[in-house]
Amino acid sequence: MARFEESLIHFRDMACTERPTHMNASENTYAYPNGIAGPAPEPAPGDDAADSRLRRIMGDDGMDRLANATVMVLGLGGVGSSCVEALVRGGVGRLVLIDRDVVSPSNVNRQVIAFQSTMGRRKIDVMREMCLDINPNVHVVTKHSFVLAETFDELYAECLEECDGRIDFVLDCIDTISTKIFIAEFAQKHGLRLISAMGAANKLQPEYLRASDLYETVNDPISRIMRKECRKRGIKHLRVVYSCEQPVPVPVREGASRSERSNLGTASYMPPMMGQMIAAETLRAIAHVGNLPTNWEYRLYSKIFYVVAFGLFAPFVL
Repeated sequence: MARFEESLIHFRDMACTERPTHMNASENTYAYPNGIAGPAPEPAPGDDAADSRLRRIMGDDGMDRLANATVMVLGLGGVGSSCVEALVRGGVGRLVLIDRDVVSPSNVNRQVIAFQSTMGRRKIDVMREMCLDINPNVHVVTKHSFVLAETFDELYAECLEECDGRIDFVLDCIDTISTKIFIAEFAQKHGLRLISAMGAANKLQPEYLRASDLYETVNDPISRIMRKECRKRGIKHLRVVYSCEQPVPVPVREGASRSERSNLGTASYMPPMMGQMIAAETLRAIAHVGNLPTNWEYRLYSKIFYVVAFGLFAPFVL
C-alpha cells in the first residue's frame, strides 16, 4: 500500500514540475528551455530595500495586505518559531505570539530561538526580540500563557481587543491533540481562518510534507486521531500541513515512563520546514498570490489511492 502511494505521489510531482529558468553567468543572460534567451534584469532603484525581493513577487497590493495583516501563532516550538520567522521576513505587519515555555537544551536541535545565550529565557521574549531585529516596524503582541481549551475563549478575546478587533489567521503549532481539536472547533464556530500543524516526530523525508485538508491526510498518527475526533464534532474542513511518510520506528528507552514519550525523535529540519510551509500558505493567502489552497490535486490523488487500496470499503475509510 505504501509503495503504491509513493508511486502516486511521484507521478503527481512529475506532472507538477515547473520548467526551470537558468542563469548563464558567463554571458549574463537568462536561458529558457525553449531556447529563447534574454538579458539579465538590471538592478532597479530601491533594490537594496529590505522588502525589494518580496515586492517583486508579491506585488505592491500584496505587500500592503501583508503589512496590514494580523497573524496569531499558537506555540513557539520547532514548527511555530520557524513559522514566525518566515512571517516577519515575509512582511506581516502584526503578530500575536502565545507560548508559556522557556528555552531549554532539548530545543536546540530544531528551534530557531534556541541558543546557548537564550537558555532559560521565555520563548515569547526571545521570539519578539528576533522579530524586531528583523523588522523594527513589526507590531508584536506576546502572551506568556498556555494554550488550553478551558481558557482559550478568554485569551482570544483579550488578543482580539489588543489587535483592534481583527485577526486574519490563526496558526496552530502546538502538539496537544485535545487542544488542537478544540481550536479547530473554535475556528469553525467563529469563522476563523486556521492552519494546523500535524506531527513532525519520527519523520525523516521532507519531500513527503504536504498541505491539504485534514480528511485527505495519510500515514500520520496525529492526523488519524484528528480525523476521527473532528468527524465526531462536525468539523467539516481543516487546513493542515503534515507528512505522508510512514513514521520511522523508534524504540522506547528502557525504564522510561509513557509520559516521557521516549519513542519520539525529531530531525533538525522537519519541524522548521513544516513551519515554513504553514507560513507559505498564510503569506500567499493574505497577499492573494500563487496557488491558493483549492487542494483539488491532493483530493484527486487521495481518492484514487483509497479506491484502489480499499476497493468497495473506500467510502467508509474516507
